[in-house]
Amino acid sequence: MRRTALLVSAALLTSLLPLAVARAADDPPPVPVDRFEGEVPFANPPAGGLFTWGSDTDDPPTLRLSSRDDAPEGDQVLSGTYDISGYGGFTHDFAFAEPAHDWSAHRGIRLWWEGQDNGKKVALELKDGGANGEASELWTTSFTDDFTGWKQIEIPFTDFAYRTDYQPVGGIDHVLGLTQMWGYAVTLPVGAPGQFAMEGVELYGRADQSLRASVLTDSAVYPVKEGGTATVKVTLATTGSAPIDEPVTVAYETTGGSASTSDYTPLKGEFTFPAGTASGTTRTVRVHTLKDKTAAEAAETVPLKLTVTGAKAPAETPQVVIDAHGLPYLNSKLPVRKRVADLLSRMSLAEKTGQMTQAERGAVGTGADITADDLGSLLSGGGSTPTPNTPAAWAKMIDSFQLRARATRFQIPLVYGVDAVHGHNNLVGATVMPHNIGIGATRDPALAQRTGAVTAAEVRATGIPWDFAPCLCVTRDERWGRSYESFGEDPALVESMETVVQGLQGARDGRDLKDDDKVLATAKHFVGDGGTAYGSSTTGTYTIDQGVTTVTRQQLEAIHLAPYRTAVDRGVGTVMPSYSSLDIVGDGRGPVKMHARADMINGVLKDKLGFDGFVISDWNGIDQIPGDYASDVRTSVNAGVDMVMAPYAYKDFHTALVAEVRAGRVSEKRIDDAVSRILTQKFKLGLFEKPYADTSGASKIGSAGHRAVARQAAAESQVLLKNSGGVLPLKKSQKVYVAGSNADDIGNQSGGWTVTWQGASGDITPGATILEAMRRNSAQVTYSKDASAPTAGHDVGVVVVGEAPYAEGVGDVGNGNDLDLSAADRAAVDKVCAAMTCAVLIVSGRPQLIGDRLGGIDALVASWLPGTEGDGVADVLYGRRAFTGRLPVTWPRSEAQLPINVGDPTYDPQFPYGWGLTTLTKVPEGGVATLTALGAAAGAAERAGADDRGRVLVEKARLIVQQKAGPRMTAAVAAPFADAEHLLLTGRYGEAVRKLTQAYRAA
Repeated sequence: MRRTALLVSAALLTSLLPLAVARAADDPPPVPVDRFEGEVPFANPPAGGLFTWGSDTDDPPTLRLSSRDDAPEGDQVLSGTYDISGYGGFTHDFAFAEPAHDWSAHRGIRLWWEGQDNGKKVALELKDGGANGEASELWTTSFTDDFTGWKQIEIPFTDFAYRTDYQPVGGIDHVLGLTQMWGYAVTLPVGAPGQFAMEGVELYGRADQSLRASVLTDSAVYPVKEGGTATVKVTLATTGSAPIDEPVTVAYETTGGSASTSDYTPLKGEFTFPAGTASGTTRTVRVHTLKDKTAAEAAETVPLKLTVTGAKAPAETPQVVIDAHGLPYLNSKLPVRKRVADLLSRMSLAEKTGQMTQAERGAVGTGADITADDLGSLLSGGGSTPTPNTPAAWAKMIDSFQLRARATRFQIPLVYGVDAVHGHNNLVGATVMPHNIGIGATRDPALAQRTGAVTAAEVRATGIPWDFAPCLCVTRDERWGRSYESFGEDPALVESMETVVQGLQGARDGRDLKDDDKVLATAKHFVGDGGTAYGSSTTGTYTIDQGVTTVTRQQLEAIHLAPYRTAVDRGVGTVMPSYSSLDIVGDGRGPVKMHARADMINGVLKDKLGFDGFVISDWNGIDQIPGDYASDVRTSVNAGVDMVMAPYAYKDFHTALVAEVRAGRVSEKRIDDAVSRILTQKFKLGLFEKPYADTSGASKIGSAGHRAVARQAAAESQVLLKNSGGVLPLKKSQKVYVAGSNADDIGNQSGGWTVTWQGASGDITPGATILEAMRRNSAQVTYSKDASAPTAGHDVGVVVVGEAPYAEGVGDVGNGNDLDLSAADRAAVDKVCAAMTCAVLIVSGRPQLIGDRLGGIDALVASWLPGTEGDGVADVLYGRRAFTGRLPVTWPRSEAQLPINVGDPTYDPQFPYGWGLTTLTKVPEGGVATLTALGAAAGAAERAGADDRGRVLVEKARLIVQQKAGPRMTAAVAAPFADAEHLLLTGRYGEAVRKLTQAYRAA
C-alpha cells in the first residue's frame, strides 16, 4: 500500500496525532471494519453497505470514495459534503443475510478523521443486538472536530451510551453486548455547510474484565419514610452474560449528602463477587434511617458511595432519600391555595425557575438533571417514545423520571405532557380517533366529549397527566398544514366542540383531575394560528404555518379569540401560545410573535378572560422572538408565559431566567405568579399524593369499548357531498370494485401525529383499513390499488383517494404539497368511474380539488382522517349507520379561491360550509310555503329556548334546500346556505330558516 511522507516518521506521527495510543504489547492486531478501498458498496438495506439519511430531502450528505495522496491507509478515503438543517449522516449496515459481527474481544473502535477545526461535535453510533442493522439498539458517543488534518480518533466501547432520544425498535436488553454488531453510523454537524473525510475504521485493543463487567444498582434514588430502611440491590452484569474470570470487589459507604448522621445509621463495608460468579448475581445493602425530634422537614439525602475494583462502577452514586414530612403543603386536607402558598414560601429562586422549565425526555437521559436542575416538567415530542413503545414501558419510564424528582428538597412531582391530539396517538395500539376536522364534521358535542374521555383514560393509564390538546384554531385557509387540527372554519363550530375539554379534564372546577382517567387539557394555539396569511411564514420552507395573522380587533374577538373565552369558562388548565405573529390593524405595532404579546397573554387571557391556569410555550417557541436568548427569556416570561418548553436547551433557559431575575429584568413577583399557577395544577392533579403511574386502566387501552367510540366518531364524520341515484348506501349483495391509494392504508387514514410527528404510510398501528372493513360487509370485493385489475362484472366501484400523512408546516401547500389528487389517484378515479357506477371517498386533512371530475362521479364522500377504525366508514357505506356529517369547512372549486370562508362577501364554492346529504330520513316535501312555516316555528322555538326543537326545524329546512340545490350549486345558493349553518350554531333558528329559504329561492 502507498504511504505518504506525512506518515513516514513515527515521531512526526505521534506529534500530529495526540489521540493515537501506542499498541500495548499484549494487544491483538487491529481488525479492519472499513478501509474504503472499494470493498464496501454504496447500498441501502437490506443489502449491506454505506447509505445516507436525513430529516428531509436536503439533509442527507453526499458520499464518494476519493483518491488522496495523504490517505492515512491505502489509496482512497470516504469523503463528502453536507448542509444540514435538521439531522443527517450516513450508516454502514452489514448485510442482513450474514451473521452479525462479534466485537466483544476488543477495547474499542477507532477511525481516521480529517479535522476542519470547526468546533463541531460529530456523533458516532453503534448498532448492537436485535435482528439486523435496522432493528437493533443504538449506542452513541461523539468527538469534537477541533483540529486540522488527519487524526486517529480512538473511542473505547465504555464511552458509548444507550440512546434515550430515539430507538428504532423495541427493547432488546439495554446492554452493549458487542457480540452481535450490525454496523455503525455517523451523524454530522448541523447549521452550516461543511465537508469531511474519513478513513480506516477498525477495532483496537484487548477487552479486559473491567470493560465487559459492570456493577449496577437497581435504582439511582431510594425514597423512604423517616425511620424506614432503604434496600439497595447491587448486581453484577457482564457482556454476553458470561461469568467473570476475576473477582470483583465492591466497597460501600454512606457519606456526604444533606442528611446528618442523626438521621441515619452510618454504614461502611465491602463484599466480593468471586471469580466464576454468574452475570445477574445480586447482593443487598440496607441503609437504616432514624426518626429525629423534628416534626417537619424537607427531604434529606444519604449518598451510598460505591468503590468497585475489577469492573465498571455504576454511572451514578445511589441516593437514599428521607422523605419530606410534616410540612403544610404535604397536607392533602388543606385548600390548594394554602398548600401552594406554603410551598412557594420555602422555595429558592433556582427551585422556582426549575418549575418553569420543561425538557424533552430524550434530552435528560436517565434523568439526573431532573434532580440537579429541579425540573418541573418533561414532555414527549411527536414520536418520542420509550423502547418498547408499550403502555407498560411508558409507565415505567415516567415513574423513573418521577423517582428523580423525589431526590429534590421538596419532592415536587413532575408534570409530564404529550401531544395526544386524536387519541393517545404516540402509543402503538392506542385508540386513534378521527382528527379534529372530522370531529367538527360530526356536529355532535356529546360524541366529542366521549372521544376526549377515551383519550384521557388511555393517556393517564400510561402515567401521563397532561395532554397538549385540544387545538382551538379556527382554520381560515386550507393551504395550512395544520388545517386538520381544527374543528372548522367557524368559531361557533369550534366552540360547540369544546365539550372535549370536559372529556379530558372532567368537571370545570378541576375536582376530577386527580382521577385515574382524567388529564390536564391545553387550549392551543393562542391566538390566531388558523388565520395566518399565505406566504407570510418565515420558518424554513413553510408557506403559511407560523406566519402572520392580520386582523382588526373586531375580527380577532369574533373569530379567533371566541373559542378561548369558552375554554376558560370550561376550566381548561393550560394554554399554549402560537408560533405565529399577530398584527392588529391600527395598533401601530406591526406583526408581533405571540410568545411576546403581553397585551394578549397577560392583558386579555389572564386579566380580561380570567384564565387562572398556566401558560406553556410551544416547542422552542420563545426562540423565534427577535433578540438574543436572554431577551427571549425575559420577553416571554414578562409577557405571561409561565412554563417554557425548552426541549434540549433547558439548562440554558434555567440559567438565563435566574440571571434575568437577579438582574431585576424579571420580577420575583412574576416568578411567584408563574410557579403558583403551575403548582396549583399539580396539586389538582393529585401528583403530590400519587406521583407514580396508576396503570389500573391500562387494560382498556385500545379496547373494544374505546374503539367503539372511535368507530362511531369515524362514521359520524363522513360527509356525503353527492349521491346521484342513491348509490350509497351499498348493498351487501353488490359486487364492489375497490381502488385508490387510501383504501388499504392505516397510516394514511390516520394522518399526521400518529406514532410519529409526521405520521407515515403503511401498517403503523393496529386498526382496520377501509378495505378490510368493507370486506367484512361483503364477500364480493375486488381490490386493485391502481385500478389495473379488470373492471368488468362489478356492480359499483369505490375509489378511496386523498393525501399521505403530514404535520404542521411540512404539510403547507407550496411546501411540496398541493390540494390536487395525485396522478395515480386521478387515473384510478377516471378508470373506475368510466367503467361503472362509482363512489369516491376522499381521505384527507382538508378539501381536495375535484374540478370537472365531479360530473363523472356518482357519489362523493369527504372521509377526512377517520383514524384506526375503518369499520366506522364501512358502517355508513353499507347503511349500518346513516350519513349525517356536515362540512366543517368550505369546499373550494379551485385553489385560486383560497382563502374562502362562511360570511365572505364573495362566496362561490363547490360545496358550502354546512353541506352534507343524509341517508337518515327521507327529505321532507314542500317548497317556499313549507319553509316559511318552518321558519315561523323555528323562531318560536328560539324565543322559548327550545334548542332541540329549533335544531330539528332547521335541519328539515336544510334537507329541502339541499334536495333542490345539489345539482346546480351557485353563489346565490351557497352564501345564504353557509350563513344558515352559522346561525344554527349560534342559536338563531328563525333567521337560519330564513337564510335557507333565500337559498331555496335562488336554487
